[in-house]
Amino acid sequence: MDSEDGRRVLDPERDGAALKALTHPLRLTLLGLLRQHGPATASELAVRTEESSASTSYHLRVLAKYGFVAEADHRDGRERRWKSVHDVTSWSNEAMHRSPGGSVILSVLHRRQIEHLQQSLDRHEADLESGRLGREWQEPSGVSDLMPRLTPESLAELWEAFRAKTDELTARDAEDPRAEQVVLFTAGLPLAPEQETGTEPETGTETAADQDAPAAGDAP
Repeated sequence: MDSEDGRRVLDPERDGAALKALTHPLRLTLLGLLRQHGPATASELAVRTEESSASTSYHLRVLAKYGFVAEADHRDGRERRWKSVHDVTSWSNEAMHRSPGGSVILSVLHRRQIEHLQQSLDRHEADLESGRLGREWQEPSGVSDLMPRLTPESLAELWEAFRAKTDELTARDAEDPRAEQVVLFTAGLPLAPEQETGTEPETGTETAADQDAPAAGDAP
C-alpha cells in the first residue's frame, strides 16, 4: 500500500516477499543512500559501500522488483541511475506478528536499524572531530535512554506526536541553508516486570542535551 505523503506501508500478508528482501543489509544500505543523497548509479553506490558494481547492480534490481527503487533520469546513455520511490517504509507491528515468519523478519529489520545507529554514531563523532560539522551541532545532538511508565495508548500517542512534530519541523527547515541531514532513531520497547526478583527496572540516563532531542526512524 502506498500513501500520498511519501510513506510506503507494507502489508505482511501481501508484501511478505518485499519485506524479506529488505532484510539483506546491503539492500537496506543502498536504499538509505538513495534516500539520503538522491539518484545514483550502481558504480557510484559501489564506491560508497566498497562493494563491487556487479553486487550493487544485482541488489538494486531486487529492490526495483519489489517497488522500492526505480530508474531515474539519466545523465547520459551509458549507465542506469536509480532513485528511491518512497521517503519512508513502514508496517503494522501487529500484522507482522500475526503473519507466518513476520516476527523473525521484524527482528532482523530492528537489528539492521541498530547497526545503522552505530554507523551513524561513528560518522557523527568523526564529522564533529574533523570540523565537517560546526560546533553549533554539539549541544542539540545526543542519544537518550529514557524509561517512562506508559500505557499502550500513551505510547501510541507519543509516536504520533513525534511523527507530527518531525514533519512540521522538516517542512519549516526545508529552505533553510543551515539545515543538515539528521539521523533520528526512536525505540518504544515495553518491558515486563522481572518476576524472579521483584525489583523494578532502573531508570534510564540522559544528558542535558538529550532532554529535547529524542532520536528515531522507520526503515530507511
